[in-house]
Amino acid sequence: MKIYRSKKAGKQIHDTYNELLNMWNVDKEEQDIAGTYGSTHIITCGDKGKSPLVLFHGVGDNSALMWLYNAQALSRHFHIIAIDTIGGSGKSRPNENYNKEFDDAKWIDEVLSELALDKICIAGVSHGAFLAQYYALHRPERTEKILCMAGSVPVGNSSPMKTMMKIFLPEALFPTKQNTIRLLKKLSGENSNVFTESPIILEHYRALLKGFNNMAMAYHKVEPFSDEQVASIRDKTLYLVGDEDPFAKLGGKNALIRYRMNAKFYPEAGHGINHEISDKINNEIIHYFSS
Repeated sequence: MKIYRSKKAGKQIHDTYNELLNMWNVDKEEQDIAGTYGSTHIITCGDKGKSPLVLFHGVGDNSALMWLYNAQALSRHFHIIAIDTIGGSGKSRPNENYNKEFDDAKWIDEVLSELALDKICIAGVSHGAFLAQYYALHRPERTEKILCMAGSVPVGNSSPMKTMMKIFLPEALFPTKQNTIRLLKKLSGENSNVFTESPIILEHYRALLKGFNNMAMAYHKVEPFSDEQVASIRDKTLYLVGDEDPFAKLGGKNALIRYRMNAKFYPEAGHGINHEISDKINNEIIHYFSS
């Protein structure tokens, strides 16, 4: 599966990825873990003696961008393991086994086993929130607590692809600098400036829109949960959602309320909730996983 549309596009994404990673302002290590489906890239930071916290980013982004405003604060309390999703726009590299038989739970199992992690807590944003829920459902014995940002409980018959098209088009088709700014504002709440006033974020995000092949994520199947499955993860899950998040407006918030999930809503935030109100979200994450 081709991750980038060209070698030039891949280089620009990696170059700006590294610039963003340098802005984390925390001591960190990068590591590649070989597995059935290819090589998974992880970034670790924080004291290895502290409780492990696994982080999953969304579709069309990566660990370097996703945790830019969170890594420093979280690493004071946890041993952070930020995973670049295989098939995503980070540094993970799928092989020929990354195909229709791909199994998210098996992929995560292999990464955790290589790190000698038995039971974990997980935080994820957007598609990363789905991965957190999926793993908690399929590996309850390995998952202590999960926290889902800019996500919802996966129920119903709506198509994730159709929802994304409603939100990302037409700007994503024509990723000029101005359209990139328009899209970031569309996705955000009142604090969109955390994206639009950062030259490196704008450069990286535009490079992703232009150069990342979104179909490379197609083998991560997002399937709806049954009522029984939803109930099985309710007590170990917290959702943090912005009221201005277009995904929340298109049904995500209503689903959380309807299924009586443990959720907190923030009127000033959008889909980039952990960037837009990072101090509040960092405190929520620290409190939730430390209690």
